[in-house]
Amino acid sequence: MTQSMPGSTTPPGWYPDPSDPRFVRWWDGRAWTAQQAPAQFQAQGQFQAPVQLPRPELSPDTPVYNPFIWAITLLPLLSVLLLLTWQPEFRMITTRQGVTTMDPFSMYTPGYFVLMGASFLSYGLSVFFAFLDRQRLLKSGVVRPFHWAWTFLSALVYVIGRSVIVNKVAPKRGLWPVWASIAVIVISLVITGIWMSNFMQSMYNQLAYSVAT
Repeated sequence: MTQSMPGSTTPPGWYPDPSDPRFVRWWDGRAWTAQQAPAQFQAQGQFQAPVQLPRPELSPDTPVYNPFIWAITLLPLLSVLLLLTWQPEFRMITTRQGVTTMDPFSMYTPGYFVLMGASFLSYGLSVFFAFLDRQRLLKSGVVRPFHWAWTFLSALVYVIGRSVIVNKVAPKRGLWPVWASIAVIVISLVITGIWMSNFMQSMYNQLAYSVAT
């Protein structure tokens, strides 16, 4: 059933089925679709919990990816790449009591503050891009897409939740951001492991040299 009504301004949603009042049918903004669900009944004076209607499926030609979800997925690489540019220094100082120890402020180089700033920027951009991504999904016809506010908890949480819902309304599609996130995590772990190895070796060499001199 795809009867169209030219010039209609009724927004997409579930409405009483004109062919059978016992059901509601999904109106996509231009025509009635084949998506149908039982109507909700509530007897007078009797409480009935609301029934969450199923999400209608998207047409195969409706895009489910956009630049915003890819930006959220790849942003963690920014901090990892900047980590490679941070080369901390280790200096020894002598306290008033004559004790030789490492200067706790020697690690705070300009590269450190650039790295911290990039991390906060990536966090903020992830939230902003999640909001824009959800708006794009709504315009594409996705009903009740994963909420962008989950990004405050973690960008990965949003990517997974978003992909699961999109996969439900667009079968066999929508999961590529999850696989991309897994690849980003693996790459980040490898790069961080290599950096930490060099970091520990550099710290050992510099501290050993400072103690010897």
